[in-house]
Amino acid sequence: MSETIHYPFDAIPDGGTSVEVAPGVHWVRMPLPFKLNHINLWVLDDGEGLTIVDTGIDLPNVRERWEKFFSGPLGAKPLKRMIVTHFHPDHVGLAGWFEEKYDLPLWMTLGEWGMARNLKLETTDRSGTYLAQFYRRAGFDDKLMALIPERSVSYPSRISMPPAGIHRIQDGELIRIGAHDWQVIVGTGHSPEHACLYCKDLNVLISGDQVLPRISPNISIWPQEPDADPLSQFLNSLNRFAPLPDDVLVLPSHDWPFRGLHARLADLAHHHDDRLEETYNLCAKPVTALQVLKGLFSRELDSHQIFFAIGESLAHLHHLEAKGRLQRDDGMDGISRFVQIK
Repeated sequence: MSETIHYPFDAIPDGGTSVEVAPGVHWVRMPLPFKLNHINLWVLDDGEGLTIVDTGIDLPNVRERWEKFFSGPLGAKPLKRMIVTHFHPDHVGLAGWFEEKYDLPLWMTLGEWGMARNLKLETTDRSGTYLAQFYRRAGFDDKLMALIPERSVSYPSRISMPPAGIHRIQDGELIRIGAHDWQVIVGTGHSPEHACLYCKDLNVLISGDQVLPRISPNISIWPQEPDADPLSQFLNSLNRFAPLPDDVLVLPSHDWPFRGLHARLADLAHHHDDRLEETYNLCAKPVTALQVLKGLFSRELDSHQIFFAIGESLAHLHHLEAKGRLQRDDGMDGISRFVQIK
């Protein structure tokens, strides 16, 4: 077992180019308008055509870079299909555009496609009220509550309309892509039914956001499932990757391809163990999720990051509650507070 993570590639693809990281597996990188400013996407040789894995966010410059890419050497082959790992906008954002422009079928798990369609189509006033109740319960003050209307339109504005139908993929399924079988490994916690792809022949794992080399995937409570325990799901999902070879080439959605899977799985588990202890220690007296957030995140957070940080704080609080270490009191003021059970 390797003791450290190793990054085998020096070259990083810029917009419109690719790096071949394994036979027939091409690494493409597209920009994101956030502090985490890029996403890695994958183009796979598929016999006489190509399969793409994830699409990028729906922005004009990303569309332009894809068009530039397909005017290059790989563009001589037709596109056959797209596989999307999960519903987050940097992954599914251009699925509708690819369907319309290239007549591509979408392969995706049902849970992820359903979330994407629901969030794109949600326009009712009731959804805004529900968001307000959720974030007020977490302890948001009036200044933070004022950010919610912008947040509520953030997702729909960053994705094209997802296709009305999909080819459903499921855990354990083998997908034949070119000369190789790729096994679907579903992870949970970061999103409802996140599809990773493992090719034994090539010793390659497309991990999406489920296993990242430098940062921990965001594990959050969201208004759509306010009483969930996604951290438990995520920690259990880490065990699903443990049987894979330690020297498998991991292709994550952010940062760089790496080897050293087992060490990274251990790092992620230890990170959350430490975070849980920090969270528990912040609850010596009744505190809101916002108060816990301020204890966990010392750096200044922008209006985008604050929603991920409150969701992550809630995820650790809910996990400790599920383990019987914290008690939650839903106050008459509409705010939830958590305190240690001693």
